[in-house]
Amino acid sequence: MRLSKLFTKTSKTVPADEPSKNAQLLIQAGYIYKVMAGVYAYTPLGLRVVENIKTIVREEMNAINGQELIMSNLQPKSTWEKTGRWDDEVVDVWFKTKLKDDTEVGLAWSHEEAIMEMMQQFIHSYKDLPTSVYQFQTKLRNELRAKSGIMRGREFLMKDMYSLHASQEDMDQYYDQVIKAYNRCYDRFGIGDTTFVTFAAGGAFTKYSHEFQTICDAGEDVLYINEDRSVAVNEEVLDDATKELGIDKATLQSVKSAEVGNIFKFGTEKSEKMDIKFTDKEGKQQPIYLASYGIGITRVMGVIAEKFSDDRGLVWPEAIAPAKVYLARLGDSEELVKKADELYDRLQSASIEVLYDDRDVRAGQKFADADLLGIPYRVVMSEKTLLANKYELKTRQSSDSQQVDLDELLNALGVHS
Repeated sequence: MRLSKLFTKTSKTVPADEPSKNAQLLIQAGYIYKVMAGVYAYTPLGLRVVENIKTIVREEMNAINGQELIMSNLQPKSTWEKTGRWDDEVVDVWFKTKLKDDTEVGLAWSHEEAIMEMMQQFIHSYKDLPTSVYQFQTKLRNELRAKSGIMRGREFLMKDMYSLHASQEDMDQYYDQVIKAYNRCYDRFGIGDTTFVTFAAGGAFTKYSHEFQTICDAGEDVLYINEDRSVAVNEEVLDDATKELGIDKATLQSVKSAEVGNIFKFGTEKSEKMDIKFTDKEGKQQPIYLASYGIGITRVMGVIAEKFSDDRGLVWPEAIAPAKVYLARLGDSEELVKKADELYDRLQSASIEVLYDDRDVRAGQKFADADLLGIPYRVVMSEKTLLANKYELKTRQSSDSQQVDLDELLNALGVHS
């Protein structure tokens, strides 16, 4: 992508109405646009980050036999009344509206009931189980107070997956597979070493659920972890969980954390209330076991922006950065333009995403924008480097650059001839 063609612009001004660091930086760098409190639009650069996160999650969900679909956002009242979750006293984040014929509908905040209702059309026998489906969808939640930038909003992108099983044992086995797949996701995002599977309150249906919590000073939760980091418990269930685990809570250290995933075992609670059954091997009707699994895609983006930033801007992990290379051309001589264009084309043809700064602006602005945008590698081409037949290479977190020849540059960027 040539920056001369990109409609967004960077800004030196910190948004006055945005207290959270992640949103400040993302707005300044041109990744998001604030529509209102808790609601953000994603620009081409922001969308690239979102899509890279989605790609990682999609690969890991497909690896455990998840099947991707997309459900409707409009939800009929009757679907959710079956389990009592249409009631605002039970679920207080519904956005509700009416169709022109006065039919009351809701805008989906989750999809457990909707999935079960749809899947009953396809699951009749034990031979149809287990199955697992997932989607990436914009969720709408009428939060009383939106805060923390894109880490908690009224509108956000989520990956939600639902697995259906014939037995508790099968559900438990798959649940453990998902935990491993989620851990692989967080490793690939670059936050695996500070993300923990934690015990959390399970709500009305299970004693405990599990959350994936990332250590983050801007997080809303408090996490208690032991010295070797093998146990992590959310503060809200600390006394009960440590008692059950036989752990002295005085041995645990508290840290601020942000939730980046949440998984539940609903068991047969949904299918019993909705009267959704399957026929077992003996020909008897049995309720279906259900578990659900969520990753907040845009929340992950916000947490990473909070954790991986410095006084110069964002510092994206390579796997989710909008581009791997920031190519800054300093000058516009015919030969320099030709050589810079050739490098841009070569990297692009090698599937290396490049932000090519071909703008007619000062070098200082290009360097500042490279840092603010957080691109992992910066390559500078100038009349000076052209004369020496070299390229100036610097990583985002390095304070020093180095002069390299073309082969050294391509090798450093992972381009193999």
